[in-house]
Amino acid sequence: MRIVAGEFGGRPLKTLEGKTTRPTSDKVRGALFNMIGPFFEGGRVLDLFAGSGGLSIEAVSRGMAEAVLVEKDRRAQEIIQANISMTQVAERFTLLKMEAERAISQLSGQFDLVLLDPPYAKEQIVANIEALEEAGVLSEEVMIVCETDKAVDLPEEVSHFGIWKQKTYGISKVTVYVR
Repeated sequence: MRIVAGEFGGRPLKTLEGKTTRPTSDKVRGALFNMIGPFFEGGRVLDLFAGSGGLSIEAVSRGMAEAVLVEKDRRAQEIIQANISMTQVAERFTLLKMEAERAISQLSGQFDLVLLDPPYAKEQIVANIEALEEAGVLSEEVMIVCETDKAVDLPEEVSHFGIWKQKTYGISKVTVYVR
């Protein structure tokens, strides 16, 4: 695993061994960012189920100003810290060591990109989008990127958001919601 493009392009990423996290492959990560960017001019990214932190580090590498990563698993938190250190710009990253629901209630400011790759996709994604909208932390131009198993069918609309793009890559499906 490595950063695909941008400021940190080519740098290796550590991943967590075992079945508690499913790191997004380099190929899917590259395709995902080509769908939504591929590069950004500032903004804030929220990675609600950060795993190894690869997606949000990729977003910052491609131009996002800062990232907030949320992860409850202690072993994954250690991997995230190591991956953030690799960037040598740790001040651009904030790691919240807690469950997604608790983190949502503590977030402040606005996010321009939200990354959702929860372990139990469909119900979790709908609930998270609704909670984020209710918390008032989503910018007007926010993109919500959901990564799921290809068998998961997300609703056409959630809260004030509709599917903008959707694509399947191997066993993964990427769905992008916008207002």
